[in-house]
Amino acid sequence: MTDPARGYECSPWELRWRGLAVDQLQRTESTFALSNGHIGMRGTLEEGEPRGLPGTYLNGFYEEHELPYAEAGYGYPEAGQTVVNVTDGKVIRLLVEDEPLDMRYGHATAHNRVLDFRSGTLRRETDWTSPTGRRVRVRTERLVSFTQRAVAAIRYEVEPLDDEVQLVAQSDLLANEPIESDTGDPRVAAALEAPLQSEYVMAEDYRAVLVHRTKRSGLRMAAAMDHQVETGDGLRTEITCEEDLARLTLAVDVPLGQKLRVTKYLAYGWSAQRSIPALRAQVDAALAGALQTGWDGLLAEQRQFLDQFWSTAGVEVDGDPELQQAIRFALFHVLQAGARGESRAIPGKGLTGPGYDGHAFWDTESFVLPVLTYTLPDAARDALRWRHSTVDKARDRADQLGLRGASFPWRSINGAECSAYWPAGTAAFHVNADIADAIARYLAATGDAEFERQHGTELLLETARLWMSLGHHDPHGGFRIDGVTGPDEYSAVADNNVYTNLMAQKNLREAADSCDRHPDIAERFEVSTTEIAGWREAARTMLVPYDELLAVHPQSERFTEHARWNFADTPADSYPLLLNFPYFDLYRKQVVKQADLVLAMHLRGDAFTPEQKQRNFTYYEGLTVRDSSLSAATQAVLAAECGHLDLAYDYLAEAALTDLHDLHNNVRNGLHMASLAGAWIAVVSGFGGMRDHGGELTFRPRIPSAVDRIAFRMCFRGSQFGVEIEQDKATYQLLSGDGLTITHYDTEVTLTEQATPLPLPALLVTEHPAQPEGRAPQHRGDGVPREGDTIQPWYAREVQ
Repeated sequence: MTDPARGYECSPWELRWRGLAVDQLQRTESTFALSNGHIGMRGTLEEGEPRGLPGTYLNGFYEEHELPYAEAGYGYPEAGQTVVNVTDGKVIRLLVEDEPLDMRYGHATAHNRVLDFRSGTLRRETDWTSPTGRRVRVRTERLVSFTQRAVAAIRYEVEPLDDEVQLVAQSDLLANEPIESDTGDPRVAAALEAPLQSEYVMAEDYRAVLVHRTKRSGLRMAAAMDHQVETGDGLRTEITCEEDLARLTLAVDVPLGQKLRVTKYLAYGWSAQRSIPALRAQVDAALAGALQTGWDGLLAEQRQFLDQFWSTAGVEVDGDPELQQAIRFALFHVLQAGARGESRAIPGKGLTGPGYDGHAFWDTESFVLPVLTYTLPDAARDALRWRHSTVDKARDRADQLGLRGASFPWRSINGAECSAYWPAGTAAFHVNADIADAIARYLAATGDAEFERQHGTELLLETARLWMSLGHHDPHGGFRIDGVTGPDEYSAVADNNVYTNLMAQKNLREAADSCDRHPDIAERFEVSTTEIAGWREAARTMLVPYDELLAVHPQSERFTEHARWNFADTPADSYPLLLNFPYFDLYRKQVVKQADLVLAMHLRGDAFTPEQKQRNFTYYEGLTVRDSSLSAATQAVLAAECGHLDLAYDYLAEAALTDLHDLHNNVRNGLHMASLAGAWIAVVSGFGGMRDHGGELTFRPRIPSAVDRIAFRMCFRGSQFGVEIEQDKATYQLLSGDGLTITHYDTEVTLTEQATPLPLPALLVTEHPAQPEGRAPQHRGDGVPREGDTIQPWYAREVQ
């Protein structure tokens, strides 16, 4: 069955796709993925086929492979890490009078799938007629539990629509699922071909357990399943197991008016150290808890968890139903990526697909953690604890590079550097300052002194030490940091990247302040008062280049002296540039892959005057091609601050709809977590004008003419509050907790349970900036989908 609309239905609290477009399965398997930060399950059909790219992932579970180098060099990372598709427990095959239910055969008179943002489940309903005319209705619902971290569950119901029918269901645990890899690296493909070695199998009654170990990384995992079956008399069951497959088979005749209902409970666990009996005990215990809670109990816990999340993190956009849906979709997936990671990384794709090999990047600290810090701070703390758990590897890496302190990886799963391309990997030292920035933000928002003592101070002082050994005091004035790569990967190994220098400046100050607050921690790490004074002096004299002639900040030293890229003669199909032009040419031209200097004006906006922001934003709009999904959200924030509200709205839509419209033509490999988080940032920091410089919350709200109202909720220092923005006013209200003082434009306001409306000053109209030819965002004008419409996706050029 095909769907002529080939899109999602516009709805405020769910994502629905009607019909089946087989060529779109990889895309919908990503958007319909379920996760809790520990377990991730792509949205494949229960019957296993047809399928696009099946995948079940455990956060932090990976296989190693060699990294390719044409020529070796000192300090190059030796081993790569790739996320493994672990044992698949989603499969429940169905035979109707010995004919397998396969959506490519027979006829489906109805088929729709719904990802529900409030229940946290993926539902499906199919009316299917077999090739010989037998009609059945299949209803399924699955969840990955937010409250029971190791548990997932599926409810599978079948009922005949015409007459009594014999049904046979086969519920599987399947390891080493064959997958066609699209990676261009044969080493990665080889590592992922049957990566799991069987160590233990067990099957009894309705329960089975499989334990496997990876060949090279030596990680061990266990997967277990158990079932509750509801049907009439005559049920026949059989359970079997082999090294890579456990299967429960159920056979029963189901009369018209009755159903076969199977509830499948799944449990997963992994460890680098625990034994086979210990892992088996872990998954057995998880199954016992799930069975004791029951299906209805798991649903109730899931709903309660999400009710609490939406009461803290809700965003409302009146006047644009598609964007409202997209922002809720974005927040739901950001929550899924980080809710129960618990001292594991938050990968760039979450656990929705194998893109980026399952690696975590600086995106986590600079895009995802701001959202979690102000909506689910415990999850932000856990992600930062993962960084702390890898600090020894970061110290070793710094030592290998001849540096002091800690050098955190550009991309990694377990904390070791996995980037084989050092100009865009090792040289991107700004990741260290991004981690420090996330720590400072979390501490200011929560006042979590225990975290600071146990984790934060050490991370801050070790990253500060890195900057002192990486940079130097120029005899002609200023503290320089040379030979680094900023966020813009089209300008590599540059001197005095403004973003890097300003973030390092903040890092040094935060480290000094934290050591002053905790002198015993500083003493433990042999931080002297002289060293702290050196951090403050380096921060005070940090060199920030400025082009006096153009009256703008160069992205890095002498950047504005480079030749401008010839945008007019660059064909539309030559983007992304990195796939069509040599890096050396990109590196020596004025062309920007993603917001760099503009990101500095967001995260370190306190270092720029309003006039500088206006001029810088206009200048870099003309150079930024957005060959990265990270760019649009940041451009939305600064466009809003500079008064370009319609442009900001276009960028917000691009960030929020990146995956739903598959703008970069790579959703098949998983969702873009940073862009999804960027949708929240574009709303709250863009149109809400929220800034947190110095740990103080300030707001300068504005909304575009296209919407009637924007509202959002946040938490800060244990208090929860709401912000509602209309065209002429903003209203603030304390929802729970103690009184909280914020700043609205230049007015201090103490929030109370009484709503406080405040006027918005007149907007200063400025000249609209121009983008590179052919690279302006799609205008969010008339013709936006309304509720109930089918959303037609924007199919755009592929971007890495």
